[in-house]
Amino acid sequence: MTTAEKKRPRPGSDILRTALRRNTGAMAGGTVLMGLYQAGETAFPIALGLIVEHTMRDRSLGSLGVSIAALAVIITTVSLSWRFGMRVLQKANTTEAHRWRVRVAECGLQPVARDVDLKSGEVLTIATEDADQTADIIEVVPLLISSLVAVLVASVALGLADPRLGVLVIAGTVAILTVLSVMSRRIGSGTREQQARVARAGAKVADLIIGLRPLHGFGGNHAAFRSYRKVSAEARHQSVTVARANGAYAGAALALNAVLAAAVTLTAGWLAFEGRITIGELVMAVGLAQFIMEPLKLFSEMPKYVMIARASAERMALVLNAPPVTVPGSGRPAAGGGLEVDCVRHGALRELKFHVAAGEFVAIAAYQPRAAADLAAVLALRVPPGAYEGVVRVGGRDLADLSVEAVREHLLVNPYDGEIFAGTLRTNIDPSGTGRSVAAAVEASMLTDVVALHPDGLDHPVRDRGANLSGGQRQRLSLARALAADTEVLVLRDPTTAVDAVTEQLIARKVAALRRGRTTLVITSSPALLDVADRVLVLDDGVVTAEDTHRNLLATDEGYCRAVAR
Repeated sequence: MTTAEKKRPRPGSDILRTALRRNTGAMAGGTVLMGLYQAGETAFPIALGLIVEHTMRDRSLGSLGVSIAALAVIITTVSLSWRFGMRVLQKANTTEAHRWRVRVAECGLQPVARDVDLKSGEVLTIATEDADQTADIIEVVPLLISSLVAVLVASVALGLADPRLGVLVIAGTVAILTVLSVMSRRIGSGTREQQARVARAGAKVADLIIGLRPLHGFGGNHAAFRSYRKVSAEARHQSVTVARANGAYAGAALALNAVLAAAVTLTAGWLAFEGRITIGELVMAVGLAQFIMEPLKLFSEMPKYVMIARASAERMALVLNAPPVTVPGSGRPAAGGGLEVDCVRHGALRELKFHVAAGEFVAIAAYQPRAAADLAAVLALRVPPGAYEGVVRVGGRDLADLSVEAVREHLLVNPYDGEIFAGTLRTNIDPSGTGRSVAAAVEASMLTDVVALHPDGLDHPVRDRGANLSGGQRQRLSLARALAADTEVLVLRDPTTAVDAVTEQLIARKVAALRRGRTTLVITSSPALLDVADRVLVLDDGVVTAEDTHRNLLATDEGYCRAVAR
């Protein structure tokens, strides 16, 4: 997909057109093969009528043999064309679904978040179910055309026997599609609401799984379950409503098709009784009346699938069309530069101002956790530069003037609750597999005991969210990942809250040694980390109220001593 395609707003209809355009070749081949299949199916009752006609007239074994051979050719054509036609269409379908899943995932994983009012569970549903249902349009259109081919061939064959039969089929088909197209609109609107409610239920259960440990901790799991049950019941109710509409649609389609088949059969019988068509033409008409129910059923179901595909495409457009939260610049910070916060006002921060020189190790003792969280959010670009007052400079350049990719390469903010992924210790520390300082990061984070504890070492399996690791092990694993990145500027927030005092002392000294010559900012209340810092900034009530070494502050600032001494 080109850059222009990615930037252009994509309504649901545009998404469907893009899917169709990209698969023109496969759809053309599939349409030809499926059309051949439907034509062969239609030819079978026609051939039976001709066989009856010639057998009654000639009564020749040779004619019978030729007729049987013709039937064999028709059956072979039907079998092979269906086999290869569906293979072509399903390959194109699954490939297109993969493309849209990747596209939605790419939007969700872009460095700049999108301004979309959807939870992660809803985006997951869009990237899976909606992407698959949108790609179904690749099969729907060829099947629609091939069904139309079957109806037209049957209409022409019956019209040659008697024009009234051909007109009856065409008029009946138009009437059936008119009725069903009205019903399909209701299915489309109901399906959109169903998909939205199912996505909300998925988002709710995803949130509950993330917060499962805290919920168990304060006994909130029962209330959370009731909340999820309510959302799930709403989704179930809407699904039942859509199922009823689908049932009514399918029942109406079957009844109308049966009425048309019966009308064709009775009309053909009456024409044969009147002597206006032959016995062979009667056999053909009865056979076509029975056969035509299948393509008519397929033909009548297509509007429903088109509406479902369109509803799914519209939901994908919610993600693909969402504007970015901010428009970043294109510059890059100077190599080896420091970090400067200049009069930043956001949340609990009030005109916050400080500077970390290049290569300096600075600690911030934040008396209010909210201020620490707001500062980390601003530095991590979770808050767009336009959403706060003041300026943040990295490498001497304003954060708003830099590209997000460049900032990520230069500045890493590691949260205190860093996520742990299913995989191994190694893939959590070095996800890209290109890190050159993994061993040093493991040593500095004191993760060596975890590595030594298991025969697989760094290849020891890690469950989803680190379920097979203790809280301290998860925190040290997250710290090792941050250190292994080896960025010019590293910001750590409370990296040792879950480890014991002895381990904390070792981590503090080792991190300071590993980061020597690199710009490092640690937001912490840990005496061990505060002690190894070149300077300590006291952040109280949103501003820096004191600045000195840890030991000098302990000796001169009673409030600081009470806040950090353990």
